[in-house]
Amino acid sequence: MCGRDAALGPGRVQLLELVGETGSLRAAADRMGMAYMTAWKHVKTLNRRFRSPLVVSKRGGKAGGGAVLTATGQRVVALYHSMEEQSHAAIQKGFRVFQTLLKR
Repeated sequence: MCGRDAALGPGRVQLLELVGETGSLRAAADRMGMAYMTAWKHVKTLNRRFRSPLVVSKRGGKAGGGAVLTATGQRVVALYHSMEEQSHAAIQKGFRVFQTLLKR
């Protein structure tokens, strides 16, 4: 959370991962079925909310453009996945009890 807004969630993490994988915000957006402008807005929001940018981009042209997941971006993605794993581990006992209450 960043104030009252979510700073990061599974969709934005996937976008960051795909930027890192493809080297392109457009390609990442396409793979997610997301409009390029929506992806661009997410990246701008993320870059504003963190102390240093998570994605840097360069405009196209003859040499072509691109986007790069920064070291901070890589760290944020890894930390997100680590917190996700820790959360899943923390709820396992309660989840097993919960399952016993469900119809089979």
